[in-house]
Amino acid sequence: MRALSAKLFALCAGPVTLALAAAPAVAPPIPIRDIIPVRATQPVANDPDDPAIWVNPRDPAGSLILGTNKVKASEGGALCVFGLDGNLRQTIPNLDRPNNVDIEYGLKIGGVPTDIAVVTERLTNRLRVYRIPPDGGKLTELSSPGLRVFAGETGEQAAPMGIALYKRPKDRAVFAVVGRKTGPKQGYLWQYRLRDNGRGGVKASKVRAFGTFSGAGEIEAIAVDDALGYLYYADEGLGIRKYAADPDAKNANVELARFGTSGFQGDREGIALYARADGTGYLVCTDQVRGSSRYFRFRREGEPGNPHEHRVLGGVRGGADETDGAEMVATPLGPDFPSGLFVVMNSGPKNFLLFRAGDVLPKTSAAGRR
Repeated sequence: MRALSAKLFALCAGPVTLALAAAPAVAPPIPIRDIIPVRATQPVANDPDDPAIWVNPRDPAGSLILGTNKVKASEGGALCVFGLDGNLRQTIPNLDRPNNVDIEYGLKIGGVPTDIAVVTERLTNRLRVYRIPPDGGKLTELSSPGLRVFAGETGEQAAPMGIALYKRPKDRAVFAVVGRKTGPKQGYLWQYRLRDNGRGGVKASKVRAFGTFSGAGEIEAIAVDDALGYLYYADEGLGIRKYAADPDAKNANVELARFGTSGFQGDREGIALYARADGTGYLVCTDQVRGSSRYFRFRREGEPGNPHEHRVLGGVRGGADETDGAEMVATPLGPDFPSGLFVVMNSGPKNFLLFRAGDVLPKTSAAGRR
């Protein structure tokens, strides 16, 4: 009887051992630190969505934060301008569901280098372009009644959402890369060259359609690294995709990398860059979690020997509710933000949270060269 029992045990134990040996390795959890914002902006009236940061070269502490109030024009759709103290400085009203906003420096208009903010106006299928004066004063429009995008498309495939601006280093040409509410598996993003229209304003001409889409969620968050020449966007339900930002680059429409495909609890949302002058830094992507979103870091320059390998390096959590847009700069902006600034949308309280950029970086990086 004992011999039979031993044989039965051996027969049972064998497959179990094999099953355990074949089980896939479980990836370790991504380490998360909690951080505290320096302050919040005043709330917008309805629905905040995406922030952008304009760095004032004359007075960094006088830099601005721009943020959208994403509702219909009849309900208060607007672009809101805040100081680093969080106070509202200007409201640009009558925007029909402004979605995202981005900033670029030095577009020549009338021969004068001009800093601009560009907003996607979803319900009119247009871009709205604004001049930012050198002293950080009132913004004024350069595009009335707006620049039409996704011409020939209909419905939500013609409705702009995400935007990132890119200035090509070799000739300082400025481009807008625009996403939409929904789109095809290929060619989801359209890229436009922005130029002086000869009448003191801006015009846009399409230069390419590109970008793969998984079909899961949508593509809203886009970021461009001007200096290194790369564009990143969040395929919300899949991961982060990387392409050349220059439409004239060799193999410009070939995907260079796909990463950030695991470890997220929510959608991949706002993408921001902490870009140092030496080409190093971090790409930060939002994990949109209700109650307390998380922000994962990836090395901007990639891994040694492979600039297109971007491993997750950990993340932070700062108490923001269901963050959509995020933005970051590495420029010191006065005593409150000595290592730069990280700004995120905070859905529930309808505001934007301001963090020291150094608090978002890995501790070794923050302690060394922020």
